Amino acid sequence: MNKRIRVLFTISNFNTAGSGKVVYDLVNGLDKTKFDVHIACGDNKGAFFKEVEALGLPIHIFETKTHYRPYYTLLFRVRRISKFYKTHGFDIVHSWQWSNDWTEALAARLIGIKWIYTKKAMGFNKHWKIKSFLANFIVTINDEMKQYFPNKKAQKLIPIGIDTDYYSPESFEKKPSNVFRIITVANLVPVKGIEVLIHAIHKLNDSEITLDVLGDSSNAYGQDMQLLCQTLGLSDQVTFHGKKLDVRPYIAQSDMYVIPTLNQGRKEGMPMALVEAMCMGIPLLGSDITGINFVLKTFPDLLFEAGNSEELSRKINHLKALHPEERHQIGQDLRQYCMDHFSMETFISDHEALYTKLVRS
Repeated sequence: MNKRIRVLFTISNFNTAGSGKVVYDLVNGLDKTKFDVHIACGDNKGAFFKEVEALGLPIHIFETKTHYRPYYTLLFRVRRISKFYKTHGFDIVHSWQWSNDWTEALAARLIGIKWIYTKKAMGFNKHWKIKSFLANFIVTINDEMKQYFPNKKAQKLIPIGIDTDYYSPESFEKKPSNVFRIITVANLVPVKGIEVLIHAIHKLNDSEITLDVLGDSSNAYGQDMQLLCQTLGLSDQVTFHGKKLDVRPYIAQSDMYVIPTLNQGRKEGMPMALVEAMCMGIPLLGSDITGINFVLKTFPDLLFEAGNSEELSRKINHLKALHPEERHQIGQDLRQYCMDHFSMETFISDHEALYTKLVRS
C-alpha cells in the first residue's frame, strides 16, 4: 500500500476571513485514503473553529510564520518552524495565510519540504516577490493574478469551489412578499462600499424595495452606515442583521443580491459571497472590478461602474421591472454557471492532482 501524502494546511485563524470556509471544504473533500491532512492555525477562537474540530483531523495551534526583524535572529526563529514541519513529517505545506509573509516558505525550503500557497487577494510588493520566489508552486484564483509572476511556470489557476448542493435554492421555500428584497453580505469595512448601495436605493425612492445587510455592523463603519440610513430616511427599508454563520436562508428569501464597491481602484481575489449568491440562483449585480468581473465575465450586463450609485440604481430598477420568470431565468443561468465552473468536485480534484504531481517530482 502506497504511503499517504501528508499535507499541512496553514491559516492564521478560522474567525475572520472567508478563507477558513474554503480550507474547511478542501480538507473535508480530499481523499483520506491518499492524503493525510493536518491543519496549523494561530488560535482556536471563533464559533467556526468548532466545526473544523468536528472534522476529526489533527489541528496544531502553532504559528507557522514569524517576524522578519531582528534579522540577526531570523534564522533561529525560522528553524523552530522547520523543526515543526520535520517532526510531523509533512510532504507538502499549503499556505492559506492572507499576509505577504515568506518565513514559513523559508522554513520549508531549509529542510526540502514542498511549499505552495494560494494567492487569495490582489496586491503585490517586495515581500510577495520573495514569497513567490520561494514557493514551489502558486495557485491563483482569478485570471489577472498571473501578471504578478509572469516568469514562474509553476503556477495554475484553480478558482475556489463551492458546494452546489449546500448552496441550493431547492433547500428553501421562498415565502410570498409584497416587497422587492435586496441583500448584500460583506465584512463591513469602508472599501466594501455599502454606502453606494444605500444611496442607489435612496435615489429610486421606492418604498417597495428593502435591503438586508449581513455582516458585523458593530464597528465604526457599520454604525456610520446605520446613521446614513437614518439621515436618508431609509431606516424602515434597510435592516442590519449582523454577522450570520449561515447566510442561505436570507439569500433564499431575496429577489436580488448586490456586491457594491467604493471605487474602481479596489480589487478582489474571488469574492465567495458573490459566488454563494449565484449558486443560490438569484439575480445579482456587481461592481466592475478585478475579481468580481472574473466571476461575472459571462454576464457583463450585471456589472456596473464601481462607486456609481446612479448606474447601480438604474440597473436595480431594470431588474425589478422584469417579469418574475425573466428574473428567475437569470438566477438559473447564474447557478448553472457556478455548477459548470466553480464546482467543489473540480476544485478538490485539481488540488489532489497538484499535490500528487509535486510529491512525485
